[in-house]
Amino acid sequence: MNFAANMLGLDNAATPLGLKAMQELQDLNPDKDSASNAQIMFLVLNTSGLTVIPISIMVYRAQQGAANPSDVFLPILLTTFFSTLAGLIAVAVVQRINLFDGTVLAYLVGLTSLVGATIYYFSRLPQEQVETVSNVVANVILFGVIAGFIFLAMIRRVNVYAAFIDGAKEGFAVVIKIIPYLVAILVAIGVFRASGAMELVVAGIERVFIVLGINTDFIEAMPTALMKPLSGSGARGMMLDAMQTHGADSFVGRLASTFQGATDTTFYAIALYFGSVGVRNTRYTVHCGLIADLTAIVAGIFIAYLFFH
Repeated sequence: MNFAANMLGLDNAATPLGLKAMQELQDLNPDKDSASNAQIMFLVLNTSGLTVIPISIMVYRAQQGAANPSDVFLPILLTTFFSTLAGLIAVAVVQRINLFDGTVLAYLVGLTSLVGATIYYFSRLPQEQVETVSNVVANVILFGVIAGFIFLAMIRRVNVYAAFIDGAKEGFAVVIKIIPYLVAILVAIGVFRASGAMELVVAGIERVFIVLGINTDFIEAMPTALMKPLSGSGARGMMLDAMQTHGADSFVGRLASTFQGATDTTFYAIALYFGSVGVRNTRYTVHCGLIADLTAIVAGIFIAYLFFH
Protein backbone atom coordinates (compact mmCIF):
# COMPACT_ATOMS: atom_id res chain seq x y z
CA MET A 1 0.00 0.00 0.00
CA ASN A 2 2.91 2.33 0.71
CA PHE A 3 4.45 1.64 -2.69
CA ALA A 4 1.04 2.04 -4.35
CA ALA A 5 0.54 5.46 -2.76
CA ASN A 6 4.03 6.54 -3.87
CA MET A 7 3.37 5.27 -7.39
CA LEU A 8 0.30 7.48 -7.54
CA GLY A 9 2.26 10.50 -6.35
CA LEU A 10 0.32 10.71 -3.06
CA ASP A 11 3.28 11.62 -0.84
CA ASN A 12 1.33 12.45 2.32
CA ALA A 13 -0.88 9.38 2.00
CA ALA A 14 2.19 7.15 1.62
CA THR A 15 3.81 8.26 4.90
CA PRO A 16 1.40 6.70 7.43
CA LEU A 17 1.36 3.48 5.39
CA GLY A 18 5.16 3.42 5.38
CA LEU A 19 5.29 4.00 9.13
CA LYS A 20 2.89 1.11 9.66
CA ALA A 21 4.95 -1.15 7.41
CA MET A 22 8.17 -0.19 9.22
CA GLN A 23 6.57 -0.99 12.59
CA GLU A 24 5.52 -4.44 11.41
CA LEU A 25 9.00 -5.09 10.02
CA GLN A 26 10.45 -3.97 13.36
CA ASP A 27 8.30 -6.58 15.11
CA LEU A 28 10.15 -9.20 13.04
CA ASN A 29 13.57 -7.60 13.58
CA PRO A 30 15.73 -9.63 16.05
CA ASP A 31 18.06 -6.66 16.72
CA LYS A 32 15.84 -3.71 17.59
CA ASP A 33 18.66 -1.13 17.49
CA SER A 34 19.91 -2.03 13.98
CA ALA A 35 18.02 -1.98 10.71
CA SER A 36 17.16 -5.42 9.36
CA ASN A 37 17.80 -6.40 5.75
CA ALA A 38 14.07 -6.26 5.05
CA GLN A 39 13.76 -2.75 6.53
CA ILE A 40 16.69 -1.51 4.45
CA MET A 41 15.27 -2.95 1.23
CA PHE A 42 11.86 -1.45 2.01
CA LEU A 43 13.26 1.98 2.80
CA VAL A 44 15.58 2.17 -0.23
CA LEU A 45 12.77 1.15 -2.58
CA ASN A 46 10.63 3.77 -0.83
CA THR A 47 13.16 6.58 -1.17
CA SER A 48 13.93 5.67 -4.79
CA GLY A 49 10.48 7.14 -5.40
CA LEU A 50 8.96 4.79 -7.99
CA THR A 51 6.19 6.95 -9.45
CA VAL A 52 3.60 5.95 -12.04
CA ILE A 53 1.29 8.96 -11.85
CA PRO A 54 2.99 12.15 -10.56
CA ILE A 55 -0.27 13.85 -9.59
CA SER A 56 1.23 16.55 -7.37
CA ILE A 57 3.81 17.53 -10.01
CA MET A 58 1.15 17.93 -12.67
CA VAL A 59 -0.96 20.04 -10.31
CA TYR A 60 1.96 22.40 -9.64
CA ARG A 61 2.69 22.64 -13.36
CA ALA A 62 -0.94 23.49 -14.05
CA GLN A 63 -0.82 26.21 -11.39
CA GLN A 64 2.31 27.66 -13.02
CA GLY A 65 0.57 27.90 -16.39
CA ALA A 66 2.03 24.89 -18.22
CA ALA A 67 0.40 24.37 -21.61
CA ASN A 68 0.24 20.63 -20.94
CA PRO A 69 0.94 19.75 -17.29
CA SER A 70 1.24 16.01 -18.11
CA ASP A 71 4.12 16.43 -20.57
CA VAL A 72 6.58 15.31 -17.86
CA PHE A 73 4.66 12.08 -17.27
CA LEU A 74 6.84 9.76 -19.37
CA PRO A 75 10.18 11.39 -18.43
CA ILE A 76 9.35 10.99 -14.73
CA LEU A 77 8.21 7.40 -15.26
CA LEU A 78 11.43 6.48 -17.09
CA THR A 79 13.70 8.33 -14.65
CA THR A 80 12.10 6.86 -11.55
CA PHE A 81 12.38 3.38 -13.05
CA PHE A 82 16.14 3.72 -13.34
CA SER A 83 16.48 5.11 -9.80
CA THR A 84 14.41 2.27 -8.34
CA LEU A 85 16.33 -0.32 -10.34
CA ALA A 86 19.64 1.12 -9.12
CA GLY A 87 18.46 1.09 -5.49
CA LEU A 88 17.21 -2.48 -5.82
CA ILE A 89 20.47 -3.72 -7.34
CA ALA A 90 22.59 -1.84 -4.77
CA VAL A 91 20.76 -3.42 -1.83
CA ALA A 92 20.67 -6.84 -3.52
CA VAL A 93 24.45 -6.78 -4.02
CA VAL A 94 25.12 -5.90 -0.37
CA GLN A 95 22.60 -8.45 0.91
CA ARG A 96 23.79 -11.05 -1.61
CA ILE A 97 20.34 -11.56 -3.03
CA ASN A 98 20.37 -13.74 -6.14
CA LEU A 99 19.18 -11.45 -8.91
CA PHE A 100 19.73 -14.27 -11.40
CA ASP A 101 16.82 -16.24 -10.01
CA GLY A 102 14.52 -17.07 -12.92
CA THR A 103 11.49 -15.16 -11.65
CA VAL A 104 13.44 -12.10 -10.49
CA LEU A 105 15.50 -11.99 -13.67
CA ALA A 106 12.39 -12.27 -15.84
CA TYR A 107 10.83 -9.22 -14.17
CA LEU A 108 14.02 -7.15 -14.28
CA VAL A 109 14.89 -8.00 -17.88
CA GLY A 110 11.30 -7.62 -19.03
CA LEU A 111 10.77 -4.20 -17.45
CA THR A 112 14.21 -2.95 -18.47
CA SER A 113 13.64 -4.10 -22.05
CA LEU A 114 10.31 -2.28 -22.12
CA VAL A 115 11.86 0.93 -20.82
CA GLY A 116 14.81 0.58 -23.20
CA ALA A 117 12.47 0.07 -26.14
CA THR A 118 10.50 3.17 -25.11
CA ILE A 119 13.64 5.31 -24.98
CA TYR A 120 14.83 3.90 -28.32
CA TYR A 121 11.47 4.64 -29.93
CA PHE A 122 11.45 8.25 -28.79
CA SER A 123 15.10 8.72 -29.76
CA ARG A 124 14.16 7.80 -33.35
CA LEU A 125 11.30 10.30 -33.56
CA PRO A 126 11.78 13.83 -34.91
CA GLN A 127 11.93 16.30 -32.02
CA GLU A 128 8.63 17.93 -32.98
CA GLN A 129 6.85 14.54 -32.70
CA VAL A 130 8.33 13.52 -29.35
CA GLU A 131 6.15 15.84 -27.29
CA THR A 132 2.99 14.99 -29.26
CA VAL A 133 3.37 11.22 -28.89
CA SER A 134 4.44 11.56 -25.25
CA ASN A 135 1.34 13.60 -24.41
CA VAL A 136 -1.01 11.12 -26.09
CA VAL A 137 0.53 8.11 -24.32
CA ALA A 138 0.53 9.93 -20.96
CA ASN A 139 -3.13 10.92 -21.21
CA VAL A 140 -4.25 7.43 -22.27
CA ILE A 141 -2.40 5.80 -19.34
CA LEU A 142 -3.67 8.39 -16.86
CA PHE A 143 -7.28 7.96 -17.96
CA GLY A 144 -6.96 4.17 -17.90
CA VAL A 145 -5.57 4.07 -14.36
CA ILE A 146 -8.21 6.46 -13.00
CA ALA A 147 -11.01 4.50 -14.68
CA GLY A 148 -9.56 1.27 -13.29
CA PHE A 149 -9.59 2.60 -9.72
CA ILE A 150 -13.19 3.72 -10.02
CA PHE A 151 -14.21 0.35 -11.42
CA LEU A 152 -12.44 -1.62 -8.66
CA ALA A 153 -13.93 0.60 -5.95
CA MET A 154 -17.41 -0.15 -7.28
CA ILE A 155 -16.75 -3.90 -7.34
CA ARG A 156 -15.20 -4.20 -3.86
CA ARG A 157 -17.61 -1.74 -2.18
CA VAL A 158 -14.99 -0.54 0.29
CA ASN A 159 -16.00 2.26 2.66
CA VAL A 160 -12.99 4.46 1.98
CA TYR A 161 -14.05 7.21 4.40
CA ALA A 162 -14.39 4.80 7.35
CA ALA A 163 -11.01 3.27 6.59
CA PHE A 164 -9.45 6.73 6.49
CA ILE A 165 -10.89 7.66 9.90
CA ASP A 166 -9.54 4.46 11.49
CA GLY A 167 -6.08 5.16 10.12
CA ALA A 168 -6.15 8.78 11.27
CA LYS A 169 -6.88 7.71 14.85
CA GLU A 170 -3.74 5.57 14.91
CA GLY A 171 -1.66 8.40 13.48
CA PHE A 172 -1.68 10.63 16.56
CA ALA A 173 0.45 8.25 18.66
CA VAL A 174 2.98 7.91 15.82
CA VAL A 175 3.23 11.68 15.30
CA ILE A 176 4.14 12.32 18.94
CA LYS A 177 6.88 9.70 18.76
CA ILE A 178 8.58 11.00 15.61
CA ILE A 179 8.58 14.74 16.43
CA PRO A 180 12.16 14.77 17.90
CA TYR A 181 13.57 13.08 14.80
CA LEU A 182 11.74 15.49 12.51
CA VAL A 183 13.05 18.51 14.40
CA ALA A 184 16.63 17.23 14.13
CA ILE A 185 16.55 16.58 10.38
CA LEU A 186 14.70 19.83 9.59
CA VAL A 187 17.26 21.88 11.56
CA ALA A 188 20.10 20.17 9.67
CA ILE A 189 18.39 20.93 6.34
CA GLY A 190 17.87 24.55 7.35
CA VAL A 191 21.56 24.94 8.20
CA PHE A 192 22.57 23.42 4.85
CA ARG A 193 20.36 25.82 2.90
CA ALA A 194 21.30 28.91 4.89
CA SER A 195 25.04 28.24 4.80
CA GLY A 196 25.34 28.69 1.04
CA ALA A 197 26.61 25.15 0.57
CA MET A 198 23.99 24.51 -2.11
CA GLU A 199 25.22 27.37 -4.28
CA LEU A 200 28.84 26.25 -3.92
CA VAL A 201 28.02 22.68 -4.99
CA VAL A 202 26.00 23.83 -8.02
CA ALA A 203 28.72 26.29 -9.07
CA GLY A 204 31.35 23.55 -8.78
CA ILE A 205 29.33 21.18 -10.96
CA GLU A 206 28.84 23.90 -13.57
CA ARG A 207 32.58 24.65 -13.75
CA VAL A 208 33.41 20.98 -14.28
CA PHE A 209 31.00 20.65 -17.23
CA ILE A 210 32.15 23.95 -18.74
CA VAL A 211 35.77 22.71 -18.67
CA LEU A 212 34.65 19.45 -20.30
CA GLY A 213 32.81 21.41 -22.99
CA ILE A 214 29.43 19.83 -22.15
CA ASN A 215 26.13 21.68 -22.46
CA THR A 216 25.17 23.18 -19.07
CA ASP A 217 21.52 24.06 -19.65
CA PHE A 218 20.59 21.59 -16.91
CA ILE A 219 22.51 23.44 -14.18
CA GLU A 220 19.62 25.75 -13.25
CA ALA A 221 17.52 22.69 -12.34
CA MET A 222 20.22 21.10 -10.16
CA PRO A 223 19.13 22.80 -6.88
CA THR A 224 15.90 20.78 -7.07
CA ALA A 225 17.85 17.55 -7.60
CA LEU A 226 20.29 18.24 -4.76
CA MET A 227 17.59 19.32 -2.31
CA LYS A 228 15.25 16.39 -2.97
CA PRO A 229 17.18 13.80 -0.85
CA LEU A 230 17.07 16.25 2.06
CA SER A 231 13.63 17.82 1.99
CA GLY A 232 10.56 17.31 -0.15
CA SER A 233 9.17 20.76 0.68
CA GLY A 234 12.56 22.37 0.03
CA ALA A 235 12.86 20.66 -3.35
CA ARG A 236 9.27 21.66 -4.15
CA GLY A 237 10.21 25.28 -3.48
CA MET A 238 13.24 24.97 -5.76
CA MET A 239 11.06 23.45 -8.51
CA LEU A 240 8.48 26.22 -8.26
CA ASP A 241 11.23 28.85 -8.29
CA ALA A 242 12.70 27.26 -11.45
CA MET A 243 9.29 27.32 -13.17
CA GLN A 244 8.58 30.90 -12.10
CA THR A 245 12.02 32.09 -13.22
CA HIS A 246 12.35 30.21 -16.51
CA GLY A 247 8.75 29.23 -17.27
CA ALA A 248 6.82 26.03 -16.64
CA ASP A 249 7.33 24.91 -20.25
CA SER A 250 11.04 25.75 -20.37
CA PHE A 251 13.70 23.05 -20.41
CA VAL A 252 14.75 23.99 -16.86
CA GLY A 253 11.16 23.98 -15.61
CA ARG A 254 10.45 20.57 -17.07
CA LEU A 255 13.75 19.10 -15.86
CA ALA A 256 13.15 20.42 -12.33
CA SER A 257 9.70 18.80 -12.43
CA THR A 258 11.31 15.53 -13.51
CA PHE A 259 13.80 15.68 -10.63
CA GLN A 260 11.02 16.45 -8.15
CA GLY A 261 8.89 13.51 -9.28
CA ALA A 262 11.62 10.92 -9.80
CA THR A 263 12.91 10.28 -6.25
CA ASP A 264 11.87 10.70 -2.64
CA THR A 265 13.45 12.41 0.36
CA THR A 266 16.18 9.94 1.37
CA PHE A 267 17.50 11.54 4.57
CA TYR A 268 14.08 12.72 5.71
CA ALA A 269 12.55 9.26 5.19
CA ILE A 270 15.43 7.54 7.00
CA ALA A 271 15.09 9.87 10.01
CA LEU A 272 11.31 9.55 10.00
CA TYR A 273 10.86 5.82 9.47
CA PHE A 274 13.75 4.52 11.54
CA GLY A 275 13.07 7.10 14.24
CA SER A 276 9.47 5.91 14.53
CA VAL A 277 10.65 2.41 15.54
CA GLY A 278 13.76 3.38 17.51
CA VAL A 279 16.37 2.05 15.06
CA ARG A 280 19.71 3.81 15.63
CA ASN A 281 22.07 1.86 13.35
CA THR A 282 20.86 2.31 9.77
CA ARG A 283 23.82 0.34 8.40
CA TYR A 284 24.17 0.88 4.62
CA THR A 285 20.75 2.42 4.01
CA VAL A 286 22.09 5.90 3.25
CA HIS A 287 24.68 4.62 0.77
CA CYS A 288 22.17 2.60 -1.25
CA GLY A 289 19.61 5.41 -1.12
CA LEU A 290 22.12 7.92 -2.45
CA ILE A 291 23.06 5.55 -5.28
CA ALA A 292 19.41 5.60 -6.34
CA ASP A 293 19.34 9.42 -6.06
CA LEU A 294 22.48 9.83 -8.16
CA THR A 295 21.07 7.49 -10.80
CA ALA A 296 17.88 9.57 -10.92
CA ILE A 297 19.89 12.77 -11.50
CA VAL A 298 21.94 11.29 -14.34
CA ALA A 299 18.99 9.53 -15.97
CA GLY A 300 16.76 12.59 -15.56
CA ILE A 301 19.24 14.82 -17.38
CA PHE A 302 19.66 12.42 -20.31
CA ILE A 303 15.91 11.80 -20.63
CA ALA A 304 15.08 15.50 -20.38
CA TYR A 305 17.52 16.26 -23.21
CA LEU A 306 15.83 13.52 -25.26
CA PHE A 307 12.29 14.78 -24.69
CA PHE A 308 12.59 18.53 -24.26
CA HIS A 309 15.85 19.89 -25.69
